Amino acid sequence: MRIASESNAGTRNPDGLPESLDAKVRLQYEVEQFLYEEAALLDERRFSEWLDFLTDDIHYWMPIRRTTTAKDTENEFTEIGQMAFFDDDKELLTARVRKMAVGYAWSEDPPSRTRHFVTNVRLIAMHGDDITVEANFHLYRTRLESEEDGWRGRRQDVLRRVGSQFRLAKRHIYLEQTVLLSPNLSNSFLAERGKS
Repeated sequence: MRIASESNAGTRNPDGLPESLDAKVRLQYEVEQFLYEEAALLDERRFSEWLDFLTDDIHYWMPIRRTTTAKDTENEFTEIGQMAFFDDDKELLTARVRKMAVGYAWSEDPPSRTRHFVTNVRLIAMHGDDITVEANFHLYRTRLESEEDGWRGRRQDVLRRVGSQFRLAKRHIYLEQTVLLSPNLSNSFLAERGKS
């Protein structure tokens, strides 16, 4: 997806985002279109094309959520370096995609049917070529005749300008659920993880 050049963005706020409403609206639109196109690639099982949306140094991370007391909510999620559902780089994500492509992802045969909903997209900050974006998501999945599940939460992404296009450089996924009731995470988050 093509994006506006920085020279068209005008002056910037302390968070690095454009000051002019026109530039902000254009950037918001371009970010949303990137996220929607990415969701479509996943729903259409175009995983090899999805890999092209990632930077080589991507960090794809989903911590574990814990139930805590009201006084301890800052410890609700595990931290980087602690246990996580995902703590992946481009090499590992590529291996997961290859595994599905050659039929070794047993939890995806027959394949899941998914629908990714991305909403409440907010531009948080812009530093150089990197734009920090937060969004809510709902991921709905069906499989076989009666298997049905879903995940909801928020994501914090870093999108990077690479030439005239965006690429995903970081994704941190924060689920609302503390217990996963589905039998696996499968292609929904591009992995094959069974219930532990």
